[in-house]
Amino acid sequence: MNESLERFTQASQTAAASVIDAYSTSFGVATRLLGARHRDHVRNIYAMVRVADEIVDGVAHEAGLDAAAQRLTLSEYADQTHRAMERGYSSDLVLHAFAHTARASGIGPDLTQPFFTAMAADIGRDGPQSDHVQTYQGEDYDHYVYGSAEVVGLMCLKVFLRQEQRDAGQLARLEDGARHLGAAFQNVNFLRDLGDDTDRLNRSYLTRGEQMSEDLKDDWVELVNTQLDQARRALPLLPKDARAAVRGALALFEALTKKVDRTPAAALYGRRVRVSDPVKAMLAARALLQTWREAAA
Repeated sequence: MNESLERFTQASQTAAASVIDAYSTSFGVATRLLGARHRDHVRNIYAMVRVADEIVDGVAHEAGLDAAAQRLTLSEYADQTHRAMERGYSSDLVLHAFAHTARASGIGPDLTQPFFTAMAADIGRDGPQSDHVQTYQGEDYDHYVYGSAEVVGLMCLKVFLRQEQRDAGQLARLEDGARHLGAAFQNVNFLRDLGDDTDRLNRSYLTRGEQMSEDLKDDWVELVNTQLDQARRALPLLPKDARAAVRGALALFEALTKKVDRTPAAALYGRRVRVSDPVKAMLAARALLQTWREAAA
């Protein structure tokens, strides 16, 4: 990489890091547990998907864009992303950073296109702020979760394995773990965001539009715990310098799931379940210590 391009790429990665700092303390903590060779790449992935998510989750609407303009904006962003991936350059700093990661890690449109398809589904028929309730059932739900979350896990896995060798069986187990982890994260966030999704965005990911019942909440919590267990089985196959971060993220979402489980379904509509910053720090320290012990054994 020549000097000018390297300076621009470094600047783009600084911009991408500022996105995660602005939007997510949880993933910010997790990325700090990553080895240096992975850290910027995962932040670059987060920044790209976060910008797309904000297009469909209200920022574009607040800027005055109607549903048609939101769809166009998202489509243009997807096109710019894919051009950046092909060229290895974008004047958009976040997309340049993502393209750098995609080309270094082998991330292709087979992962990015399902993501953008899922984001487009969130705009729906009349836009996020219409009176029509957007629901996701059966195959629609499966496709949405795959595109919005599971592929992000697979992108991160591409980063972790880009300088590693795994046989076909190990790779299948890792991909299964990445998908289950992404799905678990998404489902926990659906449960945490019941109020915002219902009241502000008119979306119902986990019900057919009706109020969440206690029995249905219990079913979703059980599914999340199963997904987290499946993801945990792949941990030993990850590179050691990725394991602490993934273990820490697993622990955080386990803690969130336990809090959701203890919260009445009706109360989830009134407040977003959170884990305090000191608890996040404690979980991160535990994950790091356990990984160090494994490395020393």
